[in-house]
Amino acid sequence: MCGIVGAIADRDVVPVLIDGLKRLEYRGYDSAGIAVFDGADLRRVRRTGRVGEMEAAAQAEGFNASVGIGHTRWATHGGVTEANAHPHISFGELAVVHNGIIENHDEQRERLRAAGYSFESQTDTEVIAHLIHFHQSQGGDLLAAVQNAVRELVGAYAIAVVSKREPDRMIAARMGCPLLIGLGEGENFVASDVSAILQATRRVIFLEEGDTADITRAQVRVFEGNGAAIEREVHVSDVSLASLELGPYRHFMQKEIHEQPRAIADTIEAVMDDGKFSPELFGAQAESVFAGVEGVQILACGTSYYAGMTARYWIEAIAGLPCQVEIASEYRYRAAVANPKQLIVTISQSGETLDTMEALKYAKSLGHDKTLSICNVPESAIPRASQLVYYTRAGAEIGVASTKAFTTQLVALFILTATLAKQHGKLSAEQEAEFIDALRHLPGSIQHALNLEPQITAWADRFAPKQHALFLGRGVHYPIALEGALKLKEISYIHAEAYPAGELKHGPLALVDADMPVVVIAPKDSLLEKVKSNIQEVRARGGEMFVFADLDSHFGESEAVHVIRTPRHVGVLSPVVHAIPVQLLAYHAALARGTDVDKPRNLAKAVTVE
Repeated sequence: MCGIVGAIADRDVVPVLIDGLKRLEYRGYDSAGIAVFDGADLRRVRRTGRVGEMEAAAQAEGFNASVGIGHTRWATHGGVTEANAHPHISFGELAVVHNGIIENHDEQRERLRAAGYSFESQTDTEVIAHLIHFHQSQGGDLLAAVQNAVRELVGAYAIAVVSKREPDRMIAARMGCPLLIGLGEGENFVASDVSAILQATRRVIFLEEGDTADITRAQVRVFEGNGAAIEREVHVSDVSLASLELGPYRHFMQKEIHEQPRAIADTIEAVMDDGKFSPELFGAQAESVFAGVEGVQILACGTSYYAGMTARYWIEAIAGLPCQVEIASEYRYRAAVANPKQLIVTISQSGETLDTMEALKYAKSLGHDKTLSICNVPESAIPRASQLVYYTRAGAEIGVASTKAFTTQLVALFILTATLAKQHGKLSAEQEAEFIDALRHLPGSIQHALNLEPQITAWADRFAPKQHALFLGRGVHYPIALEGALKLKEISYIHAEAYPAGELKHGPLALVDADMPVVVIAPKDSLLEKVKSNIQEVRARGGEMFVFADLDSHFGESEAVHVIRTPRHVGVLSPVVHAIPVQLLAYHAALARGTDVDKPRNLAKAVTVE
């Protein structure tokens, strides 16, 4: 959601800015722009639509500069217009790009108007530009102006600032939104995501809450919120440029669906190497933390929330611990009753999801000190704020609709379940060996499910003309039905809902007719016969059924009951395998409808605003 890139160098930085913005396109955006200082003037170009349109305009106007900032915007304050696009400029002298939301922008706007500033946009960001300019005009340098301005802002921000008055520096600041500094030789960079600057450097500094950074060609100085200088650790990113390339696939979503066997194998590698479920997988303190756990509270959003819902079935059935799962944006605004002996588990692909981060802060304020993050991005904010962490090793996920991040989260949560069960004396040696073996064979089962793609493609053609769909599941597979419905609506724009199959007769059955396709997750488990009865309820109302069944379950096909058989039932890890066909169904339905699969409308990859 929104993206920032900035550069200061002895070379032309315009290609660096544009390439960085293209690498941030996956985050979701509706306009793009850059502002650069060319030695004489502060120049800006902005366009609604894709980065390519802005790039063409910059080339036509002959942009060439050694310092500049760029941005991809996902509209919050104000509509999708060029006037609302970033960067925003104050008095032709100072340019700002901003991720986040400033909550007191109305108050600051009135104050600045009284001081003689006029506004050209509806955005909260223009307030930041004028506020920094105001402080700079009081006699301070650019660093002091930014530090003074951000102290007066309420809300979340990551900003990068350049000024015509001080053309040899760039200032960055963050609070609540991710921002990092890239370190080069005689050049330095700023970005909201490491992918934006990988073509230039792998050495990065992650700014902490309240940090500001003074960036020149020669050095980077970081200051805490109180103004004191501080040394932040330099990290070497292991993100691969190849992971950011499409390769032979039509879309990143398709690529990432097919990367799941490898992503899962990488995520379970440490367990396979040990041959056991060890607390040390989660951090040095994990053994003592887990020993005192009396329950689990999972906080997450979107797809990660559905991973948590799946884990609840596992944690209660296998570890024998009570488990609650809550949407992070709801938890943070209610009067929760704290139990410090609960383990707080936050799940986030990016590690920067604002609602989840704020929910974690709220839990800690209530006295929860047993915290664990499951995340895909090392050194991101949520893991840094957590006592323990388990990194899913999915690699870069570019498609907005999460696929391999979801299945690797499921695997990480299963490893957590088994480890907690072992710590609490609920897992026998025989069960541990059985679970290890199931994990070892899981990548192969995922590959078998991927081989169903041609059959699922044929189904997708039948879905394409539909406007609504219903997904059904029972027990631990109900969250997979929810995830299937979410994927379909996200990228194909077909309205889809999911229900526990037993709830059909309590309302949803009223929707069923010949135009409402019904997708059923029907593995060969203890609830299979119940699911078959639910299917008959749909058939009796003329509904058309699309059933994902296991190879060894017995489903008869007919004109209105279509069956695709996934691999033989894989036991407790069945939800991971059944996630694959619903992902493929959504992908191919979207292809058939001609939607923008990787960048669906109105959505963003990393949600760093409320």
